[in-house]
Amino acid sequence: MEFQIERHALLEGVPHGFFGSAGGKHQFGFGGPGDPAAARALREAAADAILPGGRLAAPHQVHSPDVAVVAQVWDDAAEGRPVADAVVTATPGIVLGIVTADCGPILFADREAGVVGAAHAGWRGAVEGVLENTVAAMEGLGARRENIVAVLGPTIAQPSYEVDAPFRARFTAEDECFFADAGMREGARRWHFDLPGYIIARLAGAGLSKIADLGRDTFSHVARYHSHRRSTQARAAEYGRQISMIALP
Repeated sequence: MEFQIERHALLEGVPHGFFGSAGGKHQFGFGGPGDPAAARALREAAADAILPGGRLAAPHQVHSPDVAVVAQVWDDAAEGRPVADAVVTATPGIVLGIVTADCGPILFADREAGVVGAAHAGWRGAVEGVLENTVAAMEGLGARRENIVAVLGPTIAQPSYEVDAPFRARFTAEDECFFADAGMREGARRWHFDLPGYIIARLAGAGLSKIADLGRDTFSHVARYHSHRRSTQARAAEYGRQISMIALP
């Protein structure tokens, strides 16, 4: 099976990849369109593409700040998975996975300690601390934050992310730099929110110095990525998800 996979030099030597939708054909989420059995088979094949023989550990995501520490994998089915929005491990052979469709997928690694992590950060999870919690959980497994590298994968970009006043009110005055004026629409003022920039800033604030952003906009790259916002604007009943993975060999 052929996949669209992007990798980053900052994670060189660590099995990882940010998967695309292959023109919408690859749908990795159990909550999206299509047969859950097909999504499960696709996820298994993707994990094998990252680490042959590796077993996938991907949580049930709910936009929380919670992190699951993985020592052994669970059955990758729609029901029964741990509820969390980040996963970390120091166990070789486990492939960590996070699904997204505009939110930010972040892959982490401390090569020296042999610890990796994957986090799903939308605005809510980022505000509530999922990134900081992921770093702390990695430290609990022996990582050192000065050695942790982090790469942000395909995420909705600022020009594509229009928000309203109630959304902006959830942030502090220190976060004003992440909002660009988008004028008026339907009688109300709007802004464009820089989710990638906000995520990068939170990672830096957590003490990480080796951070990269793939710079891929999920909303505008129609043939390459699923997008919740794009599907919502098209009044689609469902939306697909891409997956991002990282492992210890």
